[in-house]
Amino acid sequence: MLIEIVKISPFDDQKPGTSGLRKSVKKFQTPHYLQAFVQSIFNSIEGLKGSTLVLGGDGRFYNREAIKIILRMAAANGVSKVLLGQGGILSTPAVSHLIRKYKALGGIILSASHNPGGPEGDFGIKYNIENGGPAPEAITEAIYQQSLRLEEYSIAGIQPMPMDKLGSFEIGDLLVEIIDPVTDYADYMETLFDFEKISELLGQADFSMLFDAMNAVTGPYAVEIFQNRLGASETSIMRRRPLGNFGGGHPDPNQAHAKDLMRHLYSATGPSFGAASDGDGDRNMILGNYFFVTPSDSLAIIAANAHLVPGYKDGLKGIARSMPTSQAPDLVAKKLEIPCYETPTGWKFFGNLLDDGRITLCGEESFGTGSDHIREKDGIWAVLFWLNLIAIKQNSVENIVREHWSMYGRNYYTRHDYEGINSAKANDLMDNLKEQLDSFIGKDFAGLKVVVADDFSYLDPVDGSKTEGQGIRIIFENDSRIIFRLSGTGTQGATLRVYVERYIQDVAQHDLDTQEALVELIAIASVLAEIPEYTGREKPDVVT
Repeated sequence: MLIEIVKISPFDDQKPGTSGLRKSVKKFQTPHYLQAFVQSIFNSIEGLKGSTLVLGGDGRFYNREAIKIILRMAAANGVSKVLLGQGGILSTPAVSHLIRKYKALGGIILSASHNPGGPEGDFGIKYNIENGGPAPEAITEAIYQQSLRLEEYSIAGIQPMPMDKLGSFEIGDLLVEIIDPVTDYADYMETLFDFEKISELLGQADFSMLFDAMNAVTGPYAVEIFQNRLGASETSIMRRRPLGNFGGGHPDPNQAHAKDLMRHLYSATGPSFGAASDGDGDRNMILGNYFFVTPSDSLAIIAANAHLVPGYKDGLKGIARSMPTSQAPDLVAKKLEIPCYETPTGWKFFGNLLDDGRITLCGEESFGTGSDHIREKDGIWAVLFWLNLIAIKQNSVENIVREHWSMYGRNYYTRHDYEGINSAKANDLMDNLKEQLDSFIGKDFAGLKVVVADDFSYLDPVDGSKTEGQGIRIIFENDSRIIFRLSGTGTQGATLRVYVERYIQDVAQHDLDTQEALVELIAIASVLAEIPEYTGREKPDVVT
């Protein structure tokens, strides 16, 4: 096997974010750019030679080309075996499961998650470690430091790579095994949920479902699980074919980007249950007829009812949520007398808690929910959990949520995104807030007194590591909250996220419009952060 050593100059912009490295496709197509990051990954992994890796992606534009480069580099760097999803396709949850099932050293996932695809869109790459979860900060920082001083990479010569047919081929001493991307994952789901009961639900004349795969990776998973194994009709899955540009859409499962699904659910003749997943299959949106379930409420309701589902019948060890996620799960944890952990945003922070046996369920407000079955959030898993609950309770999505509110109270919650704003201005906004934090404490805003004003930091209870600068928290004496964060998932400019939450226990006030219920807090947030002045925006680009 011919191995070429290619000399390069280091890149200075390959610092991984909360979910790996995300850049525009054109940036990744820059000569040596992808290769430099892959070599930085390989240089940072202990035990790479002779190891097994899992490789796949969400099928977005540049996926296949990137896979061929990575395979050639894996061969040149001494990897022994790569499990590759057929056609280069693997959902992020499936990669996590495969790493764990086959005891691989780790896996490389090619995805920019919910970001747009196509030649003018985005691409991404991240490394998951042997527990199946995203690489922790110590490893991502090591990768970044490698990239800053990398002067060469190793790559095997070009050769044919039959990626679309199950079987195997070799690149020198590297064995590439092409596996069905769905079967292992689907089999695992059958061990967690009551497929017989869900199948009975889907066969009822008065129940129907609609799943939007958003022309992304979960199409094949939805067809195999919902249609082939559970008996859902062919028409119950929309946009089922993965496309390199996601059909020109934005593969983010929320009200703003799943408008066709929303239109179906918000109609008199709409289905009983609706759901969507994102580009790489780790996010989810849950809907009832004329009813939207916030991701925070979804986590809380799953936690409160987990004992009804086969895979969780023995109860929960604990719950974790990201700091910006609403406090609805905390109320369930308190009643169940189990711990509830508040972590920074980023699924990797749940990994230590899961591995240490401290939690069973975890979730983020950004439409991500998961459990200890893998080490990633999992869109299809969340949809199956809801279908299993509906099948057991024989009740509608709306009624299940309202029963939960009547018991625990309602956490009105919204997120306002200001996208693509000038990065310098965004940082100035956050710096200005930080400078005023001490002065906010004790102040009264529209009758609400501030009791906490800080920049959130997290001390990991497992390994003692500390993570700082995770978002500005303004907490009022009635537990209402305003959170300000800059997102780490965009590739153009900066995205300011403003999270607003208000708790109301009185059932008589559970029918308020969310934005109206939070109007005072939204106004306070705008004034505190001087959003129009710094961003030039009078209103957010996306409201969820």
